[in-house]
Amino acid sequence: MFEQVESLRDEHRRVERELSDPEVHADAARAKRVNRRYAELSRIVKAHDDWIAAGEDLETAREFAREDDSIAAEIPGMEEGLQAAQEKLRRLLIPRDPDDARDVIMEIKAGEGGAESALFAADLLRMYVQYAASKGWKTELLDRTESDLGGYKDVQVAIKGSSTDPSQGVWAHLKYEGGVHRVQRVPATESQGRIHTSTTGVLVFPEVDEPDEIAINQNDLKIDVFRSSGPGGQSVNTTDSAVRITHVPSGIVVSMQNEKSQLQNREAAMRVLRARLLAKQQEELDAAASDARRSQIRGMDRSERIRTYNFPENRIADHRTGFKAYNLDAVMDGALEPLIESAIHADEEARLAALGTED
Repeated sequence: MFEQVESLRDEHRRVERELSDPEVHADAARAKRVNRRYAELSRIVKAHDDWIAAGEDLETAREFAREDDSIAAEIPGMEEGLQAAQEKLRRLLIPRDPDDARDVIMEIKAGEGGAESALFAADLLRMYVQYAASKGWKTELLDRTESDLGGYKDVQVAIKGSSTDPSQGVWAHLKYEGGVHRVQRVPATESQGRIHTSTTGVLVFPEVDEPDEIAINQNDLKIDVFRSSGPGGQSVNTTDSAVRITHVPSGIVVSMQNEKSQLQNREAAMRVLRARLLAKQQEELDAAASDARRSQIRGMDRSERIRTYNFPENRIADHRTGFKAYNLDAVMDGALEPLIESAIHADEEARLAALGTED
């Protein structure tokens, strides 16, 4: 059982030696990759050691239990511990999404519901910023288009982590957030107290680690500059600082107007463009990765919803995993971990089932 662990332990030793090489650390991108792999392999090695130790302890206990009833009473608990150690190792051996350690760029877009949808987009942004803070991640607002009532028609935020462990990566947790989020509540603009249903879309892209990771031919880019505008379309500055970049071969268009500097807006637009091209490239090359991304937003209609936020009942429900709880107020303050853990668990179960089919 777990025959592949030995080859992974050999790789762990090789990577450990590699980390002691000064030349590795002279190349920041290479050092990042090596550190990530080392962290991933270290978790597997520790889990394997724990599994072996639990098995040896159980065998020893069984020998002594023949003469000591008090030790015999401990055996059922030790058997459960061995099963738990085995299950943990089994899950760690599931092939990881290669993007798990990456940071992300998230886009939240108003959908059906007009002003209420835009207001909920602002609520979702706050929720994700609060969640990121609870994880020790940093957030950076890249661009926003505000609505008349203070919400967002469209907002983009970069979320950056610091862990080298892929299981603790930003993408590893937030990739499941892509899709249509449905909200049921009484809008601030509703005078008769009626509950409305609106939708807001969320897109999540793994961010490129290094600019040269994605080759972009400058001749493939169409770059337009224009004056940025605020709610209602009024001009907020008198210079052409906003930037729109069109990647002609893919048709991807990215606009940025958050900064007063055209250069800063262009750099932010290129970050988003590289992230979108990375996602597109990996979808084309890896069918498994595309399966995960197909669950993301395809339209803004309610039939594509992944989650419902019911404010009158204080209820949150994830329609993919079946998770349901009555602590929506806490979730909106960033307590997303149980929801995300349910998605991670469901994903692992699906991967395990797929591996079983292959076997």
